[in-house]
Amino acid sequence: MNWVSLHHRLERNAGLLIFGILLVSSIGGMVQLLPIVTGDHGHAAPGLAPYPALELEGRDIYIRESCGVCHTQQIRPLLAEVKRYGPYSRAEEFVYDRPFLWGSKRTGPDLSRIGGRYTDEWHRLHLLDPRSVVPESIMPAYPWLAQHPADRHGSIQARMRTLVRLGHPYSEAEIEAAPAALAGRTELDAVIAYLQGMGRSMQGAPQP
Repeated sequence: MNWVSLHHRLERNAGLLIFGILLVSSIGGMVQLLPIVTGDHGHAAPGLAPYPALELEGRDIYIRESCGVCHTQQIRPLLAEVKRYGPYSRAEEFVYDRPFLWGSKRTGPDLSRIGGRYTDEWHRLHLLDPRSVVPESIMPAYPWLAQHPADRHGSIQARMRTLVRLGHPYSEAEIEAAPAALAGRTELDAVIAYLQGMGRSMQGAPQP
């Protein structure tokens, strides 16, 4: 087959070019959609469970405040990254992440394994006044998180029930207990809980 000739025919025949574009696009679409349609989303890592109510609330606030713009949650299988951040990221870690927060830009460090590395009080100071604990930090402060109650819109149960429909194994008892788990907590408490839970399921995972 003369590929140059075929290329020229594609350039000169609009119908053939459109057909080729649709064919390639449909293949890409099937690769993304078939796992969703068939329900095969992969297996969860050992010990991995859906986010508890407080962590789920913190994750939603993390997304709302666009933290993923500056912080990735994906450690690549490179020696330098593994030495700095911990075991590289695996697909089985993200079964209960909707949406994924892998990110692509590291203005700040990757947070995949941040859970347990610092105390709750350190995170509290860091979120309220980053330069009080990291003098060279360029991260903005988030003082309003301490002023707003967690789940101020009363939507935590609705969100958890939606996730159940998407395959997250929350029990009805967990959903019923969610408002009590958030009672008296602030948005700051919720974000800290989310940060402290990051990477806990992969602690002790073998290094490459």
